[in-house]
Amino acid sequence: MPATRPNPNPARSGDGTRQLLQWGGSILGAGLLAALLLETVLGGFSPTGASTNTGWFALILALACIPFGGLILALGVAKWLRNRRLARKS
Repeated sequence: MPATRPNPNPARSGDGTRQLLQWGGSILGAGLLAALLLETVLGGFSPTGASTNTGWFALILALACIPFGGLILALGVAKWLRNRRLARKS
């Protein structure tokens, strides 16, 4: 049985970078879409909050998805850059 060698291309080793980029971008996009819909279609918001019930839902969705999706996307980008740097070294 031959000895196993380390994978020279860490980006293809299944470390979850692609999934982080996909899910982070999707969640961030959903939050941005909710914020855009809140401002354009759902009545906007004032200092006291949204003006409709659907606007409140969009506001909550945007305030949850934008930071969470942004962090996941940032982690995916950091892993992608690290994998790229490791691939250049080997």
